Amino acid sequence: MDDLDRMYRHLVRTIRATAPQLLTQPFQVGDLYTTILPYRLHRRELGLETNQDYEMAMLELLSGSRGYLAVEDRMRDELGASLRSPNPDPALIRDFAQARVAFSPQALHALEMEGQPGAAPAASAAAASAAIREPDTAPFRAASTAGAAPTAPVAQPAAPSAPSTASSATTAPPPPRASSTNVAASAPSVAGVRKQPRPAITVSPTGEQCRHCKGELPAGRQISFCPHCGQDLTIEHCPACGSELEHGWKFCVTCGRAAAGG
Repeated sequence: MDDLDRMYRHLVRTIRATAPQLLTQPFQVGDLYTTILPYRLHRRELGLETNQDYEMAMLELLSGSRGYLAVEDRMRDELGASLRSPNPDPALIRDFAQARVAFSPQALHALEMEGQPGAAPAASAAAASAAIREPDTAPFRAASTAGAAPTAPVAQPAAPSAPSTASSATTAPPPPRASSTNVAASAPSVAGVRKQPRPAITVSPTGEQCRHCKGELPAGRQISFCPHCGQDLTIEHCPACGSELEHGWKFCVTCGRAAAGG
């Protein structure tokens, strides 16, 4: 089992425990690496020593490798090309923060069947990839067409038992179809995983620029994300080992190196 397999299995366990609706609904790439499975909170379970290892595994996962996720064609092509290059660039995943991905039903089924009586264990990643074959993009395509994440059918109240008369043979009219507005309102949101308040930084009264996109930040405001590119501004990276550092830390908690500007 390699880094990609461990990341996928831990992601499935995390989703089942915190937001099980996302097993059947598309969600945003940015939510995946900032709130659902951030490196600083899951590094031990993932077994990854550095942030670079985490980003390389995330790059491979979001490229649609082994059919674990159904991804957009453009993202699959660009991330896949980077993986095949001599110097893969994991920072590309941030260019697709607004893109949507979904779990492949075949991959989930294969994972559930592991260890079942009569089911052959997945001896290697190659065997799992062969069993999954092509990723099922139906959940993602349905969400793209509708413009929103698909939701589970709205439960209707059970019809009362019909009396044993001749009228019981008459078929009851179907319940009125819920409007798209009501369905969207009843659907669980990806934001449901944002249970902990985000830290914030205070922008200088004279104004600052986003270190990712160089866009102007709102002067004097307390913010966590860039209003232009959506990147998390509360996290920095160690110049030596790449570990994530909270805003304001002067030294890396992993290697002890002085943080940039510290």
